[in-house]
Amino acid sequence: MFSLPDLNQSQQLPVDLEPEFEGTIQNISSPTGREAILTCSVKNLGRYKVGWLRASDQTVLALQGRVVTHNSRISVVHEDFRTWRLRIRQLRESDRGCYMCQINASPMKKQIGCIDVQVPPDIINEESSADIAVQEGEDATIVCKAVGHPTPRVTWKREDGEYMLLRKPQSRELIRVEAYNGTHLHLPKLERRQMGAYLCIASNDVPPAVSKRVSLSVHFAPSVRPTSQLLGAPLGSDVQLECTVEASPMPVSYWLKGGRVLPNSFAGAANGNYEQPGLSRPEMLLDGPKYGITEDRHGFRTNMRLVVRSFSPADVGTYHCVSTNSLGRADGTMRLYEIKIHPGGVQTTDDQLNIIGGLAEAARGRGNSATGSLHPTRTHHLLPMVLLLIVSLSLGTIRTVISASSDSSSHARTGNR
Repeated sequence: MFSLPDLNQSQQLPVDLEPEFEGTIQNISSPTGREAILTCSVKNLGRYKVGWLRASDQTVLALQGRVVTHNSRISVVHEDFRTWRLRIRQLRESDRGCYMCQINASPMKKQIGCIDVQVPPDIINEESSADIAVQEGEDATIVCKAVGHPTPRVTWKREDGEYMLLRKPQSRELIRVEAYNGTHLHLPKLERRQMGAYLCIASNDVPPAVSKRVSLSVHFAPSVRPTSQLLGAPLGSDVQLECTVEASPMPVSYWLKGGRVLPNSFAGAANGNYEQPGLSRPEMLLDGPKYGITEDRHGFRTNMRLVVRSFSPADVGTYHCVSTNSLGRADGTMRLYEIKIHPGGVQTTDDQLNIIGGLAEAARGRGNSATGSLHPTRTHHLLPMVLLLIVSLSLGTIRTVISASSDSSSHARTGNR
């Protein structure tokens, strides 16, 4: 006899549940050389299987717990029957992309997680500037190209820590800035003050940041400025003469003595031509017992010093500080004279008259210099000295005349008696 099935028994038959993902796959960011792990959690897997694929080209990397790719850096870890981890060691830039966790159900189920491989910055030397040299007044652009992921930021700074001097757009004014951001640093109409070493620093928050040094040389002909046009000293003392030189490239500097300017010959001496009719041949001075010669260099500036030891009458005369480089030549002239101290009064001598003449000449701006003339601001301070010296000598002369007149009157009165 046919009997109906037991409904209670049919309700107890096992029913296959569909597999489901638990949560989502968290994206990973990691620098090169590190490792990245993507986690895929599945429940109710049952008779189905889990596989890992590269999303871009559907390359199968692993099936269940077995790796099927030949990449030894990839492994799969299966935990508590529901967690599947894709592990990539020693990350490379080529590992950047998205990966798929797939369940072979019908229809197929999948989840995607992505790995962002970060690359520290690197400067491309072939596309970046090397050390450059330009003439003063010309334009220059220094370039720094860098790669990395994320895209690096490029910042320019001075190596010495000083402020950078950059020209305002459409302006001749230079402004001070601590840093400049950008791959191209434009420097129009360069000035000597902008010379120096610049650092290009590339960073993208992935250590380490990298830098490149670019040396910028601004070339110009020498200029020479003596600290004084006239110097006086008593016999037996040590006298120091100084000149400030600005030049680039580095100049050759030296001291000359002589080349005395005679009438109608001033212009030639101002141009540095000492060997012509009317001028005596100058003597080049060397460091030794008589002369002490030193130089202090600070960037494109040089301080020249000449010490004349045990000043004697033979040392009276004209001294020239001369500087020359590949772009030109310049010199500065100083006149060294003897200060005579006479007890009981001041006597007017030919030398003292020469001193007055020299001071007056310098005050009028006709003294020799690197540029052939003195700037008014450099000679203005000589005028009080000229007046004081003239008054002093005049008073001495008046005292001498009065004394002589008194003596003559006394003799006349004695004779009358």
